[in-house]
Amino acid sequence: MKRYGLKTVICLILTAAFIAGLVWWSGITAKKTAHGIRQASYMYAQPENTIDVVMMGSSRVHCNINTAVLWDLYGYACYDYSAAEQPLWLNYYYLQEICKTQKPRAVVLDLYCPARFKEDYQEQYLDDNLFGVRFSLNKLKMLAVSCTPRHWLRYFPSFFANHARYDKLTGEDWHVYDVTDHEKQAFKGFTPYFNVHVLEEPDDHDVEGGGLTPKSEKYLRKIIDYTKKKGIALMFVVAPYVVEENDAATYLAIREIAEEEGIPYLDSNEYYDEMGLDFASDYTDHSHLNYTGSYKYTVLLANTMHHCMDLPDRRGNPLWESWDRNRDAIYAEVFERAAQQNG
Repeated sequence: MKRYGLKTVICLILTAAFIAGLVWWSGITAKKTAHGIRQASYMYAQPENTIDVVMMGSSRVHCNINTAVLWDLYGYACYDYSAAEQPLWLNYYYLQEICKTQKPRAVVLDLYCPARFKEDYQEQYLDDNLFGVRFSLNKLKMLAVSCTPRHWLRYFPSFFANHARYDKLTGEDWHVYDVTDHEKQAFKGFTPYFNVHVLEEPDDHDVEGGGLTPKSEKYLRKIIDYTKKKGIALMFVVAPYVVEENDAATYLAIREIAEEEGIPYLDSNEYYDEMGLDFASDYTDHSHLNYTGSYKYTVLLANTMHHCMDLPDRRGNPLWESWDRNRDAIYAEVFERAAQQNG
């Protein structure tokens, strides 16, 4: 009996060691992009019930909405909880995920993806949308609504999707466990870019309604219903970019829903002059703003939020000190870039 008992203990120890090693190696090999994975994974480190405003949508959120500006102007505790090309159905489940640890007062939802992408399954950037989210029933729902069953193993379990990265690991991968929760709390999702891409300012054009797919409309209305149930204020926004005619048709359809529901709607493409936006210097590519562009857009957004929403000013409150550190980190990067450019 003693011999069998010892074997059992040894087997349990070896099994526990194997599982611990597997978890450790999974963290090393996991993708760590700042286009959704870091935004999702670092959200769990944020102090509980401190995020007042959740900025949701695609990369047009975490590239364009500057959390430092929102903090400096009005003391808004905002988090860019977004991922590359994130469709409305993932916005919906992301909203449920963040509400597990936070009690947001408001959601600001960018509408680029339902305007630009029309497929029911948008798998190209799904790793950026899934790999930062912790395992739960909610994550399985994200996978089921976003990916055809024959492709599930590409994304879940994430260890099997990531293990082939062993020959592509970098220093960031090996030091993933060195980043403390205190450091993660200073990240609020915003990822500034500094290069310049020259665009031509678009002309105005008239459009008719339509363009919102049935699946997108279904989940847009689910988001509206969920925020009503939770008592969360909701605002729709469109970040500035060169809008195509088909995109504009979708925005028109969503604007009509917003008017029906009494939801504030800001299409920043109607305010180029007010923002002082320069298509020759304020973009980093065809649809993302660089840092100067994000500053101009965020000022417009902040002022609109201040007019439409009743949000608290958290500056000076020690529970929200991580937003001070977020601002300092962003401005330090800006000053460093400016110093490099000036030689």
